[in-house]
Amino acid sequence: MFRRLREDIACVFDRDPAARNTWEVLTCYPGLHALILHRINHGLWGLGLKWLARLGSNIARWMTGIEIHPGATIGRRFFIDHGMGVVIGETALIGDDCTLYHGVTLGGTSWNKGKRHPTLERGVVIGAGAKVLGPITLGEGAKVGSNAVVVRDVPPRATAVGIPARIVEDRSEIDREIKAGQMGFSAYAVTRNEDDPLAQAIHGLLDHAVETDKRLEKLLKCLEQSGVCKADELATADKFDPHYLGKIVD
Repeated sequence: MFRRLREDIACVFDRDPAARNTWEVLTCYPGLHALILHRINHGLWGLGLKWLARLGSNIARWMTGIEIHPGATIGRRFFIDHGMGVVIGETALIGDDCTLYHGVTLGGTSWNKGKRHPTLERGVVIGAGAKVLGPITLGEGAKVGSNAVVVRDVPPRATAVGIPARIVEDRSEIDREIKAGQMGFSAYAVTRNEDDPLAQAIHGLLDHAVETDKRLEKLLKCLEQSGVCKADELATADKFDPHYLGKIVD
């Protein structure tokens, strides 16, 4: 147990630059308190003392603002930063080295018994306010952007953003940069290319429309300068009218 506690304290120093010393981490980090209490409650749950485990989790929620069902399974070096508003459901399965920020929900979408909460594989990072819902799997090293709503599996080392969440990029290039020392830890699971794909498509269409308008303006000016059509015709005509452009060409 003390070895686990040392690991938990060490991972706080690794992932939170505001941590200054061990005493501060032990006394002032609700994420660590919630994790310690969950381990006790999870042990009680496994012994069949389910009411006592639920009472303990309720006390932990009152103390820390973090609600972890005692039935949830959590791996080693799990870190909850800030913590307020985090909810982790009964059948959630969290692997080693995962990180959650405040306002994260690992929730279910069904009232049926059985597996109904997410599975997080090793090294998953979920940004502030994100909701991961249903018996889905977030692959090893996956990241979820702030306020995203994830209802489908996320491949390993991929990044998901938006509502509903979409995969925006492969993590392999970023990982190479991290190894090269060019980037640090992404505290809120944001990336250089975090725009929603739908928004990117709309921006692309708008840019194309503006560029087309500029090219038509240049074309009509050239036609006017060459004497093909008169200036007053250009001023009054609809330059997007295909019949008008056809007359000019004729």
